[in-house]
Amino acid sequence: MPTGNVIRGTRVGSAPDRRAERHQPAPRRTVTYWCRNDHHTEIRLAAEVEAPQLWDCPRCGIPAGQDAQNPPGRTRPEPYKTHLAYVKERRTAEEGAALLAEALAALRRRRGRSTG
Repeated sequence: MPTGNVIRGTRVGSAPDRRAERHQPAPRRTVTYWCRNDHHTEIRLAAEVEAPQLWDCPRCGIPAGQDAQNPPGRTRPEPYKTHLAYVKERRTAEEGAALLAEALAALRRRRGRSTG
């Protein structure tokens, strides 16, 4: 029994299947990168965009370059630093001692007031 539904089989808001009628795609180009482990990665960029010199290899994570014969070397990871190491980079020992003395004095003042 026909229901008179003329848009049967489509969903609300669907676009036409013909891609060329909707828009014109931007011009693109493919750039290939190689890493030291002989992996190659192809990325698509807009034609007017300058390609980056390095791209991280999605398989092994090391940097990849556009020259297949001479890919970039491994980058040395920066060693793990503790919070204390970062603090020591920013402050001298004298500044640290002054801050510690100031914090201890404030703590003693608070404790002196709360107990007395």
